[in-house]
Amino acid sequence: MKSNIIQSQQGKINIVLQHDVQKQENKNENLKMIDHLLKDFIGLEEVKAMIKEIYAIKMMNEKRKMYHLSINDHSMHMIFRGNPGTGKTTIARKLAEICVELQLLEKGHFIEAQRADVVGEYIGQTAIKTKQLVERARGGILFIDEAYALARGGEKDFGKEAIDTIVKLMEDYRDEFILILAGYSNEMDSFLQTNPGLRSRFPFQINFPNYTMDQLLDILKMMAKERDYRLTNRALLKVEQQIEICLRNEPFTFSNARYIRNILERAIRQQAMRMMQYVHYSEDQLTILRADDFTFHK
Repeated sequence: MKSNIIQSQQGKINIVLQHDVQKQENKNENLKMIDHLLKDFIGLEEVKAMIKEIYAIKMMNEKRKMYHLSINDHSMHMIFRGNPGTGKTTIARKLAEICVELQLLEKGHFIEAQRADVVGEYIGQTAIKTKQLVERARGGILFIDEAYALARGGEKDFGKEAIDTIVKLMEDYRDEFILILAGYSNEMDSFLQTNPGLRSRFPFQINFPNYTMDQLLDILKMMAKERDYRLTNRALLKVEQQIEICLRNEPFTFSNARYIRNILERAIRQQAMRMMQYVHYSEDQLTILRADDFTFHK
């Protein structure tokens, strides 16, 4: 095995084995890989930093084991707060892919669940359904959107039982899966107060802010490019003006990237109808979206 010999300041000889150099290069490559896998996500800097922190903890724990030091046992359960269309579900799916690449999870599969998947209709059913769901998620990610719906039932509702069961299973299998609870910011804060041990079990609590105007237009251009379309300047201006109207009239219900995807798909359909009048088509005609292709529901 190749080695490099380095003279330390104390006059001692340190031997740096070639495989250690390779390990360091691999770590650097993995950090670059995280950036590469997330490069198409606009904004979300807090999420990108979080993933690197998780990876760094894993690497340092491996090093600490070599010196028989105590291990920093970090849970990876998460809270995602944000309005619709801010990327919560998309990032959760991508996180599963990244975690298996970095060997942070054994399988990296993604399970998306709702209230009905964990809350039963009679006594004893809820704990069974919840445990079965978590068992399926071991080695991967369990994503529960609008998690606060678990706590919305009345006295005879079994939502509280589901929450209590989840809290216990999070501790029992803390290193074997990642639980991500997602939803609106205010509702998630209220939900975390329903069980005394709930908030402390989520070391990663990430805010997904609304996209800025520039980011929304970048998302529109990116989505169009992925579909081999491009927008005229007048089309971009028309969309920008419409977004301003939406943000002014519906600031709390605007669905961000989801809204952008919907208006783009509608424009593509409108363009297809417009193109039906022609017999021959140039590449430009097939790929350009004009201002009159964009229509908006009142």
